[in-house]
Order: sequence, then C-alpha cells, then structure tokens
Amino acid sequence: MRAKAGVRLGIGVLGVYSMFLAGCTVGPKYVRPSVTAPPAYKELTPENLKDTDGWKQAQPSDATLRGKWWEIFGDPGLNSLEEQVIVSNQNIAVAAASYLEARALVRQARAQYYPTLTANPAITNSRPSLGEFGGVSSGSSSSASGFTLTSFTDYSLPFDASWVPDFWGRVRNTFLENAAAAQASAADLENVRLTAQAEVAVNYFEIRAQDALKELFDQTVAAYQDSLELTQIQFNAGIASDEAVAQAETQLEATQAQDTDLGIARAQFEHATALLVGQPASTFSLPAAALRANPPAIPFGVPSEVLERRPDVASAERLMAQGNAQIGLATVAYYPTVTLSASAGFSNVSPATWFTWPSRFWSAGPALAETLFDAGLRRATVQQFRASYDRSVATYRQTVLTAFQQVEDNLAALRILSQEIKQQDTAVTSAQRNLQLAMQRYQAGIDPYLNVITAQTTLLTNQQAAVNLRRNQMTASVQLIEALGGGWDTGQLPSMKEVSEVAPSEPAK
Repeated sequence: MRAKAGVRLGIGVLGVYSMFLAGCTVGPKYVRPSVTAPPAYKELTPENLKDTDGWKQAQPSDATLRGKWWEIFGDPGLNSLEEQVIVSNQNIAVAAASYLEARALVRQARAQYYPTLTANPAITNSRPSLGEFGGVSSGSSSSASGFTLTSFTDYSLPFDASWVPDFWGRVRNTFLENAAAAQASAADLENVRLTAQAEVAVNYFEIRAQDALKELFDQTVAAYQDSLELTQIQFNAGIASDEAVAQAETQLEATQAQDTDLGIARAQFEHATALLVGQPASTFSLPAAALRANPPAIPFGVPSEVLERRPDVASAERLMAQGNAQIGLATVAYYPTVTLSASAGFSNVSPATWFTWPSRFWSAGPALAETLFDAGLRRATVQQFRASYDRSVATYRQTVLTAFQQVEDNLAALRILSQEIKQQDTAVTSAQRNLQLAMQRYQAGIDPYLNVITAQTTLLTNQQAAVNLRRNQMTASVQLIEALGGGWDTGQLPSMKEVSEVAPSEPAK
C-alpha cells in the first residue's frame, strides 16, 4: 500500500510540476519585423486625380474592394467566367488540398499535448523447454528428471500509457510552427485564387480587344474592297493606271491576311481562359462581343493597407512566425526530456479468473533523457534556423517592396494610358481627315493613288493603336486591383484555433 501511495504521490507531483512549467517555453518571442510604408502613393496627387480622364478614385463610401471585385467592371460575361474559376480552377483545388494537409499537421502537433494510451490483449499458448530447468540429456523424459512439463495458456490484457510533459515548450513550438505554416498555406490559397481571377479578367479583355480589332479590320477590308472596285472602274474608263489597280489589290490582300491572323491570338486567349475555368479547350468558346473600355473607379487606400490586404504579404509574414517557432524548437533540444509511463492490466492462465482482482498488475514511473554530447549538433541546428528566419524576414520585406512597386506601376500605367488615349484619339481624327483629303485629291487627278494608300494605312495603324491602348487600360485596371489584394484582408486569415479544428469539408474522426 505504501508503494502504491508513493507512486501516486510521485505522479501527482510531476503533474503539478508540469502545469507550473507549462509557461516555460524556450526560444525567442515572435514580434513582426518592422517595414517602412510610404505615407501616400506617389501617383496619387491632386493634379493627377484632376487631369487624368478615365483614372478615378472611388468615393469615400467605397473605401475598400469587395470580395467579388470583378463586378465593378459591370460586364456579365466576365462575371460568369469568374464564378466558374472559383469552383473549377484546378490550381485553386491544389492549393485548397495543400491547406487541408497543413491543417492536419496542426492537429497532429496538438495531439502531442495529451498522453498516449494503448492496449495489447493477447492469448498465448506455450510450453517451456526442459533446458530452463537445468537441462537433460537427449532421450531423457521429463518424469525421469523429476519435472512434469505441460503447455499452458496465458491470458493478458495490458494497458500502457505514456506522456511527455511539455516542460520546455517542445510541443508548443511544434504546434506554433505548424499553425503558422497552415496560416501561410491559407494565404497562399487566397493568393492562387486572386491570381487565377486576375488572369481570367486579363484574358477576357484581351479576347474582347481581339474582337474589336477583328471588327475594325473587317470594316477596313470592306472599305479597301470598295476602293479597289473604284480604281478598277477608273482604270477601265482610262482615268487610273494599272499601277493604281495593283497597289489597291496589294493593300487589300495584305489587310485580309492581317485580318485572318487575328484569329490566332483570340484562339490562344480563349484556350487559356478555358484552362483557368477548368474546362477542356476543345469544348469552350466565347462569342464575339465589343470591348467595353470603361475603367472603374478603384479604392486605392493608403500604402500601409497593402500590408493587410495582400495574401502574399500575409503568407510571407506567417512564414516568419513559423521560422521563429523553429528556432524555439531547436533550442528545446538543449533541455532534458521527461517521460511519464504507466502500465496496468490483467493476466492469468485461467480464462475464468482472467478479470479478477488478484490477476491485476501495474507499473508506473518517470524517465529522463538528456543528450550529454553531440559534437555541436544542437548549436548548428539553432544557427540553421536563425539563418532561415533571417531569410524569411528578408523575403517578407522584399514582398512588401514588390507590392508597393506593383501598385505604383499600375497607377502610373493608368495615368499615362489615359493621356495617351486622348492623344491617340486625336491622331485617329487627324488620320481620318487626311484620308478624306487624299481621296478628294486623287479623284480630282491631283495626286497619285499611292497617297490614298498611305493615308488609309496611317488611319488603320492609328485605329489599331487606339484599340490596343484601351485594352492596356482595362488590363492595367485588373492588375491594379490584384496589386491591392482584391477584396481580401488579413481579417479573413484563419486563427490558430481555427486551423487546429476539423475543417467543415473534412469528415470528423
């Protein structure tokens, strides 16, 4: 009874001791490294906001982007494609599976807080060797030696329990490491989703730009066909030369080739869109439609908000927290490991008395393990993870700088494109007037037909440039929204408690 009470007292003391040391987690405390955020975007000046047509800042009531950010473009075709991306894109499915895998690792780490209990019931039939009782010569019988050996059956039902108290924070640091990795995986999932959504929007506007160019070239081919017929009539009447007819034919045929060539780019953008929405390229198609080049008003906010709104920045920050936990985990190796173990159960050679009180057995006791010499292994491991943490800090700061750059790049692109579009529209108007004059002078016999061809080519080139500029304007709007983080923010990042729970889509075990 005294031995039994002593074991209970020892286990109780160790339990209290483990609770006392639960807060003794070794390793550095994580503090997010500082970064310098500019007070405002360089492009957002009163002059730019005032003088830039088509580049507008959202009203204060629209201070943030919404989840379905693509709806600000007001294009039903784009909205339909974006909804398909959310459910059918395979890159998103891969990232979602990676996140669920990371969550499972968190639950594995959390399980180490608790003891492990195992049972190993067995029914063993055995017969001892005569050699165990002093040995006998070959051919002797058990009765001649004074022994009567018979086989017997042992019935046992042992239960074993073991627990490693988290004295120095090994389990806690493992949990923090995996939880931070799971949060980084959740941010990566959002980044993959945002990237896919932005790519679909860019491809969509590329397709619409190709449709606009196709319409332009179809109209131009029709106009060149009329010019060729007019030139042939004039040649038959003796007014124009055969050279003018040849020039008109060359221009028409070359423009027809350019018109046909537009189909390649459109087909490729359409196939790329099919991939993003999770459909076979062979069965996916988008009907032709006009390019609606109306850049929306975008809520820019202040630069410091980018740190909270970009999922790639959030992922880089969580990887720093993971690296910090790894340092603590490596530091724990300097401290001893205490294991509490116990075993109890029933064992008897008779099944009738297997579960009786006299058949019980038990054992319990602590064990301590400490590495006395490792030739600098633990020190090198700590240095490795400190270097890894420093690398993650540099990666985080580089990600933040890249975010600021991308926002400024697209703000500048939108500002310059809006000015360039005004200038290009003026050039188109001038080219139309030049063609009218060239045609009048040709019909009056003042200038050769080559002047008309030159004017027609100049007009087409400028009209094509105007379409491309509007396409660039729409894609830059999409890229600005992507650079601002879409409609996401770190408030949607799952907490450590959430990543350690069973996900709604997972079966509970």
